[in-house]
Amino acid sequence: MNNARTMTTFAPPVMEARRWLQGVDFPPERPLINVSQAAPVDPPPEGLRRAIADTALNLPEAHLYGPDLGLPELRAELAQSVSATYNGQVSADQVAITSGCNQAFCAAIISLCNEGDEVILPTPWYFNHKMWLDMQGVRTVPLPCGTGMLPDVAEAAAKITERTRAIVLVSPNNPCGVEYPADLIAAFRDLARDHGLALIIDETYRDFHAQTDAPHELFEDANWQDTVIQLYSFSKSYRLTGHRVGAVVASSERLAEMEKFIDTVTICPNQLAQHAALWGMQNLGDWLAGERLEILDRRAAIEEGFDVLAAQGWKLLGCGAYFAYVEHPFVTPSDELAKLMVRDIGVLALPGTMFMPADDPAGARQLRIAFANVDRTGITTLFQRLASLADLAALRASS
Repeated sequence: MNNARTMTTFAPPVMEARRWLQGVDFPPERPLINVSQAAPVDPPPEGLRRAIADTALNLPEAHLYGPDLGLPELRAELAQSVSATYNGQVSADQVAITSGCNQAFCAAIISLCNEGDEVILPTPWYFNHKMWLDMQGVRTVPLPCGTGMLPDVAEAAAKITERTRAIVLVSPNNPCGVEYPADLIAAFRDLARDHGLALIIDETYRDFHAQTDAPHELFEDANWQDTVIQLYSFSKSYRLTGHRVGAVVASSERLAEMEKFIDTVTICPNQLAQHAALWGMQNLGDWLAGERLEILDRRAAIEEGFDVLAAQGWKLLGCGAYFAYVEHPFVTPSDELAKLMVRDIGVLALPGTMFMPADDPAGARQLRIAFANVDRTGITTLFQRLASLADLAALRASS
């Protein structure tokens, strides 16, 4: 007998896409280009790895249970960082460390919603957000993005009901890469506050934002904690994806509710991971700045080189942080096209159908390209392979 909760949602998309590789050979002259997952494949810098090893060898308490809401030193460090970055006031008791940013989202939702409640989620959405809402019996209310892949405040307002509990924003966005303007984020905050809702803003990719100053002004508001819940991930910034360490910034009262969930699921965040994140924050500022510039350069390479695809009818819908979100020109729907791309051109990407409601036809025309692990040369090769799809389609049509 299966649990009806898990059966309400779909299979994990990245794991499903990996299965498409089974039985496919990739010759040395055409190795696989994997743009399916937004996770750095390189290990952390050597200094951080040495710090992890030193912690494992010489800090006995790192192998014991720690506080449910995280190491006090890391909470304080992140509170100081958020305060400085956003020109606001965040205290250590308004920060919790979680087992990855996904757990931060899960903890926030379970503290806010009952079964049958509603959460407004812009589409294309981050699929793990949708999966968790499904498994909690929370109704996802899609908010289709419009021009520039930006959600509209007025449309969101029209979707609010007595069961609405939160609005979720992801900026820089996954899957679209788009950075939401500060005034748009503030408008959503105002909308949420006016209706007594939470505004959950997932800023997993904030360290790769094109803007050098604060990307929004939410924390300049002295009463931010009555509405705002911010999610963050150390995984992308310090290449700690396998260590599972994220964070949430919210009112201390909200964190007290989240603590019940965290204590039940993981008891505490990974201790080694937390010490690694702390060491990274204290020692890798210049290194992280360099990583940001490299990602911005790859973003520029996507934008500069897209003409070769645009000439064939492709559209670049959004680009930023780790992602380019594109519209393809083919009749073949994206969920079928993505599988053909693995076999025919050696490219693994996720179809837009994984980021959209099943009844939204837009997903069939869209693909997500996660370019964090593809340098400028690799991006040129990627575009050449994608451009070759037009010839393959023509060959099929004439056969």
